[in-house]
Amino acid sequence: MTQTHKQSSSEKTVRYWQDVPLRYLNHEQWESLCDGCGLCCLIKLVDEDTGELVNTRVACQLMDLKTGLCRNYGERRKYVPECIQLDMSKIPKLDWLPETCAYRLRYYGQPLPDWHPLNAGDREQVKYHGLQSIPVVLSAPGIDPEDYVIQ
Repeated sequence: MTQTHKQSSSEKTVRYWQDVPLRYLNHEQWESLCDGCGLCCLIKLVDEDTGELVNTRVACQLMDLKTGLCRNYGERRKYVPECIQLDMSKIPKLDWLPETCAYRLRYYGQPLPDWHPLNAGDREQVKYHGLQSIPVVLSAPGIDPEDYVIQ
């Protein structure tokens, strides 16, 4: 005869970033999915010949290159009107989101990478997967993103 062990509720650990569907996350949980890689904040250009979207190494003017986070997140649309407020309905339309983007991964039912801050417990590993892993410049007058296309 085999015994089965039934987990008590105190033994269960709810990892909302993997267990709770995106549509049920509260605001704080939703925001915590962002790993701070900053790759979505790179300026993108459309190739006129092919229509293909290409990334540049030019980051939004509000990007903090050390943390990968927006320096004025709450008011970013005031300074960068084209900044996209990400929500569930936009995720499948934004094919330029990084492949490692937690919102994208979770939308398509995939797990977050081990280095994601919610899994790893710290933000240190993100620097190897985000803006800090490539030479980036901040958007500013006189900087032409076409000079910084990522090949």
